[in-house]
Amino acid sequence: MPRTSLKLTTALVATTLFVGAAYAAETYGPFPITVKGYEGDKTNSVSYSGQAARHVLHDSLKKLASKGDGGANAAEVEAALMSYFNGAEGDLDIIAPTSKGDFKIKQTTLNEISKGKNISGKFYDGAMPAWPGDMTGREVLAHMIKHAAQSEGGYDAANGYDWGQLISKFTMGAMAYNQAVDNYLDEKLEADNKPNSKPYSEGKHYTGKEHSWDEGFGYFGAAAHSLGLSAEDNYNIAKKKDLAVADANGDGVVDLKTEYVFGPAYYAAGADKSGKTTYMTDIMTAFIEGRKLITSAQGEDLTDEQRTQLKAYAATIEENWEKVLAEATFKYAGSVYKDISKIGEAADDEARAKAYRAYVKHWGELKGFAMALQSGKNNLGRTAVHLNRLIGYGPVTMDESIVSGIDADGNFVRDRKLSWSSYQLNMLRVQELLLEAFGIEARANDATAELAGLVESLNTDGGAETD
Repeated sequence: MPRTSLKLTTALVATTLFVGAAYAAETYGPFPITVKGYEGDKTNSVSYSGQAARHVLHDSLKKLASKGDGGANAAEVEAALMSYFNGAEGDLDIIAPTSKGDFKIKQTTLNEISKGKNISGKFYDGAMPAWPGDMTGREVLAHMIKHAAQSEGGYDAANGYDWGQLISKFTMGAMAYNQAVDNYLDEKLEADNKPNSKPYSEGKHYTGKEHSWDEGFGYFGAAAHSLGLSAEDNYNIAKKKDLAVADANGDGVVDLKTEYVFGPAYYAAGADKSGKTTYMTDIMTAFIEGRKLITSAQGEDLTDEQRTQLKAYAATIEENWEKVLAEATFKYAGSVYKDISKIGEAADDEARAKAYRAYVKHWGELKGFAMALQSGKNNLGRTAVHLNRLIGYGPVTMDESIVSGIDADGNFVRDRKLSWSSYQLNMLRVQELLLEAFGIEARANDATAELAGLVESLNTDGGAETD
């Protein structure tokens, strides 16, 4: 797909002049109140605290996925996981992210960010053929949660699953990416959906279009000041390494509403650290310029020309966000490829078990991001079919069997075998497919140069799938 250009139209020049000193140009907000007739005391129309709360639910869900003891506490762990997936009537403790050393997080409970939020109500519920069982996206996540609760430490060595990674990476797509590109930056940009001439809902201090755009930004998970930071800075905030960079207002703590960098933005920054891409810059610029455009309408409905420009910004965000997910999938396919070599080279059982554990972790990240890619606005068609075939329902396990489906009780079935070398070849084919389909540029862990040699060796030794 060609990159959508960010054109400064006459309307955008007017926007910049209108907003003026109301905010620093490199930050997402504050933006003035434009709702006609508003008589409250609010002075900033930006609001996306609900999305920040859902990122916290996601981070907490990932952390909780490792709390199982192998079965004895399964019911307790599953109930806890489902409370962070479905939300709870009362408040919930923030399991992650929490303070680390001098990197102090301001909030300790979910309601300090936003009340009444959940993941399940904002989760992709279309078909998810990448997972066995003919389930919807929401059903897949519930299935993962159930098995995570029954596992020991979130790890299933027999089937090759790292539940925290699978749950986390899939949710980054099925909640955040899906809601942004297939809802708030899609149908809610139409003229008759959340019009800019009315408040988003009765009594609110932001218009329909302002809040729709803000919510899309919130799902991306960047800090409000991320555009003014380097890729390394944004990456380090997510790693809780640099309080001074994160603490934009200098109050000594990091506000999860506006100063933290969550998953999707973290992976954009991670790719950009290569120096080959500008995903964070392009996405943040499009979000800020789009919000400036909406603000420039001063509470009136957007003209057709303004909505066309706004949709161009949305397309830029969607294209770059999709590439971020493709880059992550590419990276972890390369990790899995390398891990298989390390397993084969391990000197003893202890080293082999350690290498296999890393392999399962990386496979969970690979699979989760491949599923995230399939949760967006675009029907990936042939690309998704081949991606799912190459990666499979599970990785090659220690006895060279792979998950082929689930039984009537939802338990995994492994009745196929695949050689390690053949699965390595699959990983290179995954990378080749992603390059062809998405034109990605960071290409971390690129192993495609080894494709020809591996194909030749397989042709020589006959390594292939066995039944």
